[in-house]
Amino acid sequence: MRVTIADVAREAGVSKTTVSRVVNTKGEVGGPTAARVRAVIAQLGYVPSSGAVGLARGSSRTIGMLVPSLTWPWIGEVLQGVVDTVEAAGYGLLLFTCNRGAESVDRFTSQVSARAFDGLLVVEPDNTLDTIAAMHRKGLPVVLIDDRGQHPDFPSVVTTNYEGGASAARHLRATGRTRPLVVTGPTHFPCVRDRLRGFHEILPGHQVAVGDFTELSGRLAVEKLLAEGAEFDSVFAHNDVSASGALRALRAAGRTVPGDIAVVGFDDIAMAQHTDPPLTTVRQPVHRMGETAARMLLAHLGGARAPEEPVVLATELVVRQSAP
Repeated sequence: MRVTIADVAREAGVSKTTVSRVVNTKGEVGGPTAARVRAVIAQLGYVPSSGAVGLARGSSRTIGMLVPSLTWPWIGEVLQGVVDTVEAAGYGLLLFTCNRGAESVDRFTSQVSARAFDGLLVVEPDNTLDTIAAMHRKGLPVVLIDDRGQHPDFPSVVTTNYEGGASAARHLRATGRTRPLVVTGPTHFPCVRDRLRGFHEILPGHQVAVGDFTELSGRLAVEKLLAEGAEFDSVFAHNDVSASGALRALRAAGRTVPGDIAVVGFDDIAMAQHTDPPLTTVRQPVHRMGETAARMLLAHLGGARAPEEPVVLATELVVRQSAP
């Protein structure tokens, strides 16, 4: 059972107002009384509601951030962009993940109800967009990072997934590659469909293997086609992790990269510079996405009108040795 401010007041023999003043460091409570209240707080394990503290101080000066998992390859860069921005503005960051599925969502929802933070940044965990949209309609300021092409009815920061796919295809075509294999991410993500459409617009005669953004999916896709005797002269993987799997499978099969088969990834995470050979890839400006989303949210909390259309940041092809 959750310990309340009333429990602390009863145990310490003071009023709830006195406990609140101690919690909020008002300086209006005498030394012995304040010490007794703090001792009871420690003894009972009382955790004051951040919302209550925020009301006492005007706001919590805290931004919430909800992400699927910290294991996503580019989450760290997005998070760093957010942290750099909110800390410079004098705010703290409260981070939530959805590693435990519904249990994590319930815990997060309870923090929203407690008004533990002033606004929310989201990299959407699967099947939570409706819940987040409902929170926004009830008054929670929200900015979505990487909307995956879903365009919700609240502010978002997105990248040019269609153009990113097209730029990969244009580069492969310009280097004489005409028989590509595309290893997609999960096709229920609109961003995956956008990347595929952009690529198809430039190089329509391609083979498709549906992957899941893992190293294993890139490796298995290439192994399967090689075993079937399929002919392909290039691979476009929908993220750098699956592209690294493709590189591994090609090396194991004795194929040279880029001599026999060129490989292009997507994201330009740190590892892309250190694969063998270094990976040509479509860069998503993920650090800037975090910065931009955080600035948008802070501006909105300061009274600025939130943009009605997604803020779009451009992708960029980065050419390295895997597809020079």
